[in-house]
Amino acid sequence: MQDKIFRTILILSAIIIPIIGGGIIYSLTEDASSAFEEFGFWNFIFSDDWNYTPGKESYGALPFITGTLLTTFLALIFCIPFSLPVALFVGEYFRGTKIATALSTVTDLLAGIPSIIYGLWGFYALRPIFMELEISPQGSGILTAAFVLAIMIVPYAASLSSEFIKMVPSELKEGAYAMGATRAEVIRRVVFPMAGSGVFSAYILAIGRALGETMTVTMLIGNTNQVPDSLTTTGNTMASIIANQFGEADGLKLSSLIAIGLILFLITAIINMIGKILIRRAQHV
Repeated sequence: MQDKIFRTILILSAIIIPIIGGGIIYSLTEDASSAFEEFGFWNFIFSDDWNYTPGKESYGALPFITGTLLTTFLALIFCIPFSLPVALFVGEYFRGTKIATALSTVTDLLAGIPSIIYGLWGFYALRPIFMELEISPQGSGILTAAFVLAIMIVPYAASLSSEFIKMVPSELKEGAYAMGATRAEVIRRVVFPMAGSGVFSAYILAIGRALGETMTVTMLIGNTNQVPDSLTTTGNTMASIIANQFGEADGLKLSSLIAIGLILFLITAIINMIGKILIRRAQHV
């Protein structure tokens, strides 16, 4: 009897997930249909016009798609050189020591800090520095938002990566050492091949977090509805434009914002699918 109840719970849980996913897609598609019918799907994606003047409404998602991809992948470029050494420090070089435990605790703490805290720190501490260095006239922009995003996802990526590095069997590393391999060679030829797919998945998850980040980006990107022509100019992301204008939107503008949310959903899904494909290929190499 208990086995049947347990199995029923498992089956229901497995069914609920795709139902929720399908419901989200259906709801977003239904509410975004007015914008797609008015402007056309591809024209909406590649248009850079965002005019909500009554009688002259025209909406396009290109400035926000560009801002989202720029901030996300620039943040990832900044993140990797800092998060990977931390993961190796905690998971391999000083594994089990007090200093590694302390660093791991701090990393996990930073990974759990609400994003609004990072946004406030970036606005009041980092933005004035960017203004002082004349990197950006107002201190806000694509580069500022990406830099704070990178700081936000570094502990997240480092914490996950270190866990995968710790999972590499000690027997394999000891065998490599017995054959005369150095620490660097063990990391390059044993640790990375074994933990590489897990580390890669950690960065895919970090990308997912950066793609949908709202408050931090909204506070630092400048919130202008234009395609960024450089890293120091202001812009908007898909998440920030929704946060800024959703409360006062109705009609075609509301449908356009929901359409942007649907596109963000699809971009996130595509990136995750590409990540899974690359991980599977890496596992079979």
